[in-house]
Amino acid sequence: MQVANRGAAMSERTFKIYFSDIFEVDPDRIEDYGAFNISLINDLPLFVDPFLLFNSDKEQYQQLHAEMIKYMLFLKEHAGTDLPTGLIKSWFYFPEVKENWFGFSETGNGGRGLGADFAKALKRNMTSVFREFGNEKSTGTHLGKLTLIKNGVGKDQISDFTCNLIRGFLAEYTQEFAQKNINKKYLQKFNIPKVAFNYQTKTWASKQYVLPRHGKEFVLLTPVDILTKDEAWISHKGFVEDFSAVMASVGNDALRAQIEQYFVKQLPFEATKAQREKAIESSVQQFPELLDVYIKRQEEASEEATSASAEKVKAAQQLFVQSLKKLVSLLDKTDFYQTGKNSYQEGMQRVLFLKHVIEKQDGYRIFYIKGKPIKREKDLQIMFKLTWFASEFSADAEVNNGRGPADFMVSYGSADKSIIEFKLASNTQLEKNLKQQAEIYADASRATHPPIKAILYFKLEELAKVQRYIRDIGLETSQDIVLIDATEKESASKV
Repeated sequence: MQVANRGAAMSERTFKIYFSDIFEVDPDRIEDYGAFNISLINDLPLFVDPFLLFNSDKEQYQQLHAEMIKYMLFLKEHAGTDLPTGLIKSWFYFPEVKENWFGFSETGNGGRGLGADFAKALKRNMTSVFREFGNEKSTGTHLGKLTLIKNGVGKDQISDFTCNLIRGFLAEYTQEFAQKNINKKYLQKFNIPKVAFNYQTKTWASKQYVLPRHGKEFVLLTPVDILTKDEAWISHKGFVEDFSAVMASVGNDALRAQIEQYFVKQLPFEATKAQREKAIESSVQQFPELLDVYIKRQEEASEEATSASAEKVKAAQQLFVQSLKKLVSLLDKTDFYQTGKNSYQEGMQRVLFLKHVIEKQDGYRIFYIKGKPIKREKDLQIMFKLTWFASEFSADAEVNNGRGPADFMVSYGSADKSIIEFKLASNTQLEKNLKQQAEIYADASRATHPPIKAILYFKLEELAKVQRYIRDIGLETSQDIVLIDATEKESASKV
């Protein structure tokens, strides 16, 4: 986390958040190259969707997808074999590709990678529900298929797996840009393992690349046109949501009747969401061809996949780059980046400055995309994390001390800790959160101050609901709850 010219006047201060800032390159050059201008403070919630490689009209992307499927079929060939531990680790284990700064990590860019659990799930499913993988009659073969069952491979794992299998491409893509656009003082040779698989020797090869250096690590750029946000085009969530339409799309009348009859038998009367999902899982185990029916539907709507992903990534660029820059600029005109006397004062001071900027300096606008407010608390928390980097205090997001992860634990040594929870007023669990969540986290972290709870609302109805919760719980006099008004407002000239 860096701030250049920290002792300079406020107007001259330069905050280094993004790839373009760190490596002193014009953001327009990154955009023209087709890459995403990543943050080097925290992962952004984007990931590579393998369907976008499959669906692309770029020959290079299609070749990348074909190579991934080739390796998957190699793994399938050996999935039913009792392999030595060393080979399992070599073939099925992959470190997280954290150097592209995308994914599901809430702190920095660290993650777990693909280890034993991933290997077990892949080996198990390749010999059961996905035994026809690679032999599909009516569809192409897709990595995303592995995510369609609940005990399969998660969307974060398939993204990590995809990035591992195209890591050589990402390194070459970044090297080409870096050598043409970045000062040599920021570049270094790195030896990257597992960039090409030799099917003759059945071993992975490494290769050297000249890449941007950040600390002791290299950084990878990723093309915008293979990224998406939240869900891949072929996803478990999409399959569950479209299941009725999937059943109706089964071409064989007799088979469709069997599937519908089986599904209804598995479904309890007035089934809950979880019970319906369980019935779907049972149906898939009995009729795995349902997966191919869903994939066929997604293939037929493939043009929408590209446009939908592009729209999501564009929205992410607006929220986490353009809007975030505006927010930092507005906060820099306040005392937001001055250090408080203790962790509680530091945390509360910044929350109050954030409130002031959002309510009084049109900061609320950054939370709206095409007139609609952000819906995910994670996005709000990431935005706040990206603003909180110029302090002598540490601000660690999603710190988990045994009772679940808190949004932020602000600390100044082990003797001075405070918890901050950021919530959207639309959160259906907000009343429960207000009653116990932050207190639980504070107790688990042995915080030395009361927890701070910041709540962002976009409608007056949401405000009324939160105020009712606060009154019912008996927290009207609490100084630790900060309500932030992000409702749309008329411009000052019209008032």
